[in-house]
Amino acid sequence: MDHVNRGFSSWLQSPGHKAWLAQEGERLLAFAKAAKLPLGFGNLDDHGRLPADAIAQTMNTARMTHSFALAHINGIPGCAAWVDHGIAALAGPLRDAEHGGWFAKPLQHSTDTGKAAYLHAFVALAASSAVVAKRPGARALLEQAIEVINQRFWSEDEGAMRESFARDWSQEESYRGANSNMHSTEAFLALADVTGDTQWLERALRIVERVIHQYAAGNNHQVIEHFSSLWRPVLEYNHDKPDDGFRPYGTTPGHAFEWSRLLLHLEAARQKAKLPTPTWLLDDARGLFENACRYGWDVDGAPGIVYTLDWQNRPVVRHRLHWTHAEACAAAAALLQRTGQEHYETWYRVFWEFTENLFIDHQHGSWRHELNPQNQPSADIWPGKPDLYHAYQATLLPVLPLAQSLATALARLS
Repeated sequence: MDHVNRGFSSWLQSPGHKAWLAQEGERLLAFAKAAKLPLGFGNLDDHGRLPADAIAQTMNTARMTHSFALAHINGIPGCAAWVDHGIAALAGPLRDAEHGGWFAKPLQHSTDTGKAAYLHAFVALAASSAVVAKRPGARALLEQAIEVINQRFWSEDEGAMRESFARDWSQEESYRGANSNMHSTEAFLALADVTGDTQWLERALRIVERVIHQYAAGNNHQVIEHFSSLWRPVLEYNHDKPDDGFRPYGTTPGHAFEWSRLLLHLEAARQKAKLPTPTWLLDDARGLFENACRYGWDVDGAPGIVYTLDWQNRPVVRHRLHWTHAEACAAAAALLQRTGQEHYETWYRVFWEFTENLFIDHQHGSWRHELNPQNQPSADIWPGKPDLYHAYQATLLPVLPLAQSLATALARLS
């Protein structure tokens, strides 16, 4: 599957670039350790400090647990305790001991007790990575996450994830989201590795068939994000709130990059498992990447990838978000590894140059999470620096094979 170095030099094979990625990854980890709270992990500000009113959140706790598990697997000392802290939080104060599943925040700190597929996908991902890291309590957490996904969220009839419920699993939300199903696809690839059960690869393919091959490919490879419970596109969703951090109006180039990479992981995983593997996985991955570049990059007089586009591919929210560029780097690396085409090497370097020059904060640490349309630091959508997951994964993915999830790939390198 590794076809790099056909007549051109690639950063993916450069010892200097690999060393730079490793150094950047360790810098990100050092910054993120300050996010630890008694009940999990919270949101850091621009200087890497926890605000006085910081509250543990399940999303960050799961992402931190996953990321520190990857670091531990990769042989970075000093990360195991952070994995164990995350497992304890997810098994304790963030979990609903009465009805099962996970809250967004500890019950004593929140009136929102709903259960969201997006969060449960990250709990499953964190648990699977912690299992590979061989941390105590990880297997039990994984079994709980799988049970909830199987019993509550996975719809066999739809071949996709239901979106959300009330605390007692009543009041199902009349909505289906590409975002939660994208991160469920990511989690399912990891679950297939950890459990050895290929049903997770079948489920991942069913999600991709619907969200990408049916809808995105039929929409010029622009990802439709919002659907009714009957899977009818809701194109005007959040038109009056276009910069929503999780459900923005229109299309999101960053998600196109993320889906592009996941399709290549799914292709490689299914081939490795000797399962039927559609040729359109690569075709759709290419299409998603190309149109995200065409319509998202440098489209308003300044470099960078805009957050959202309307249905005529015009920029709507022109802020540049760090996670979008992390996913662009990772997708370019995956396509370069898969195809060996110099075109993707060019994009890979373009994205990293932009990230190094404008997102990576050498003064205060980590990455600036957001830039305004003039590429100046901003906090309109995502204040502070709460996210380790996207940036840290971007430092790992370029040096790992496509066929395994990150944790398993790292374990097999050691």
